[in-house]
Order: sequence, then structure tokens, then C-alpha cells
Amino acid sequence: ISLVEVFCCCVGTLTADTTANTGDREMEGKDKFEVSDLTKVKRLANRGVYDKEAIYKILDEGFIAHVGFEMDGQPIVLPTGYGRKGDFLYLHAKASAHMIRALASGKPLCISVTLVDGLVMARGMFYHSMNYRSVVVFGQATEILEEEEKIESMRIFSDHVAPGRWNVCRLPNPAEIKATKMLKVEMRDGHVSAKVREGPPGDEEEDYAKDLWAGVLPLSLEVKAPINDPKLKAGVPVPEHIANYTRTPEKSS
Repeated sequence: ISLVEVFCCCVGTLTADTTANTGDREMEGKDKFEVSDLTKVKRLANRGVYDKEAIYKILDEGFIAHVGFEMDGQPIVLPTGYGRKGDFLYLHAKASAHMIRALASGKPLCISVTLVDGLVMARGMFYHSMNYRSVVVFGQATEILEEEEKIESMRIFSDHVAPGRWNVCRLPNPAEIKATKMLKVEMRDGHVSAKVREGPPGDEEEDYAKDLWAGVLPLSLEVKAPINDPKLKAGVPVPEHIANYTRTPEKSS
């Protein structure tokens, strides 16, 4: 087995930790996405998560997605920012961007968001893994053309990445709005699922007696002190929404 396979933690089948009863969790909830052949987690199925609240919590903590689609016969996966409100994800880019133009045409897409919470260090190399929370969304994007909805989608995107920023900045002017394309992707039943691993490693029983360190190396996104723009006007303080920035935003929907 290769080291790439050992450390892979994707939503799909590439997971080297084959211990099904360690670090597994299935979140329960009344409001769930329906499961389909497309979204059913087959590899370590009890790590599958279909509860909407749990999935939205992952999406709200993240802000970078990888978007997969096909263009001119070539599979493409690109990283991009996103926003969420309700059952919709919002994407944006310059109007001339290849990705946005391709997705606006209605091409099938796949959006994945992954949060890595720790490296799982086992005694046996085969059982190394990662603690992670990941979401995959299948569907199609719709371009937002109505101006009022387009501006609102820009606000949603901004508030997802940097809550509070929209309320203090100069808002986009007509030329800037025209230069930006906004897309929305509805998260529908049978098209959304998550996969979660947490907890310690699972080793072969005979390896527990070995003098080998094993455990979890926690990882998290660190927010450091803000750095002023060199051209910042003298006396302008760091605003509260920047000073108190966190990637665990709370949303009501």
C-alpha cells in the first residue's frame, strides 16, 4: 500500500483505515437528505452523514470548495470560494472565467468541501488515517440574472467568508456587478452526503503491546493578528468583525 493511500481521507473509496468500529459516527436527525445510489457512502458506510443540520455545519465552517466539471472533454477540478444560505450554495467569479461560463451553461457538477481535524497516527503504517468532515454535492448551477437577487447572493457570499464585511464596505457599483457572475446550486435530496471520521486509530490487537507512540495530532485553521494595508488611513482601527474573526460562524438557516 502506498503512503498516498495511507493518508487519503476522501469521501469516496480511498480510505486506508479499515477498522470499521473506530472513529465511526453516523449523525442522527429528523431532517435528512434522502439517500440515493449516487450519494450513499459505501466504504465504511457508518461514517455516512445525511442529516441536513450536520452537513450545513460543515459547509458553514468551510469557505473553500473544489468544483469538478467537464469542459471540452477534459475533466477539471478547481478550488473556489463559496457561500451558503438555506439549501443553496453560491459561487462567483469574473464574468469571463472559464469555470463560471461552463457551469452557467448547466453542465453537471460536483462540489466537495473537506475540513481536516487531525492526523491519525497508528502503530501499524497501514492504519494511519485522518480525522475529517467532508461534504459532496452533485447537481447543476443556475446563473442569477435578476439584479436584486444577484446583489443579495453577493452579500450571502461575502457574509459566509467574512461575516459583517458587507455592512462596512463600499458596495459594488453597476460596472462591478456586471463584471461578476453569480451562480447558485440547490442541494437536493439524493444529491448530497457527508462523511465523517473522528477518534483514535484502530490497530491490530498484537500491535497495542509495542513501544510505539500512537494517537491523534489535532489540526485547525489558525486566525492570526490582522495586518494593516500599508496605504491604510492613519487612525483607522481594526473593526470588530475582523478582530473577532472565526471559522465557526453560526447561521439560523
